[in-house]
Amino acid sequence: MLMTATLSSPIRALSEEVPGDAAMGSQIAKHEGREPGAARSSAPPVDPATGVAVFGIDVSRWQGDVDWPHHWHNGVRFAYVKATEGTGYTNPHFGQQYNGSFHVGMIRGAYHFALPDRSSGADQANYFVNHGGGWSRDGKTLPGALDIEYNPYGENKCYGLDQPTMTRWLKDFSDTYHHRTSRWPVIYTSTSWWAMCTGWHAGDFSNNNPLWVARYAAATGTLPHAWRVYTIWQYSSTPIDQNSFNGSYDRLVALALG
Repeated sequence: MLMTATLSSPIRALSEEVPGDAAMGSQIAKHEGREPGAARSSAPPVDPATGVAVFGIDVSRWQGDVDWPHHWHNGVRFAYVKATEGTGYTNPHFGQQYNGSFHVGMIRGAYHFALPDRSSGADQANYFVNHGGGWSRDGKTLPGALDIEYNPYGENKCYGLDQPTMTRWLKDFSDTYHHRTSRWPVIYTSTSWWAMCTGWHAGDFSNNNPLWVARYAAATGTLPHAWRVYTIWQYSSTPIDQNSFNGSYDRLVALALG
């Protein structure tokens, strides 16, 4: 198990969010907050069923050029980097973040922030793959992740889509990504958002898509519909998004290899 003591990050955080660049979990933190007992240390929480965990982080434009050797020495072994949002935004720091994490030895992947009210799931999956979200069987590249959470640019938390339409949008993205890369995308979300925007009895993606659940609490709690286990848990958003892979390092490599 990889454990660390502190996460005194020298990240160059930016102070204001701009339209077109929502960070992973920013809306979950805004709408759901932090529950009592939420983990604050950099030691990744361990699922009792597996007894092991691997420490990871995720980054976007907000972190600027990341000091990857610092994070490696603090025990970080995997990273996800924001590549795209909608069909009109690419992270200007993607190259430094994606390649830099790879060069220090991390297993890394890219993520896409979904805007389901702007264009189809297929269009956004293709945009993602075309701008850094692809996959290769090199043992160091994780399948791309779809970040689906509360709408950062409007009052309607589900982007104005009803539950069946949202479910179809998600399937469109997932199927297109699989067609382009041969991998099913990881789905990042929170249980509350998933229940509200896809419904408890619809949107079963558990057979194909690994779950990356966001909950800033002492435990993951109930998982979104039909998922029995999580693959990654984003358990803290401060001072940087911190994630726990639910398994050993060998299992993380297996996820990368497909």
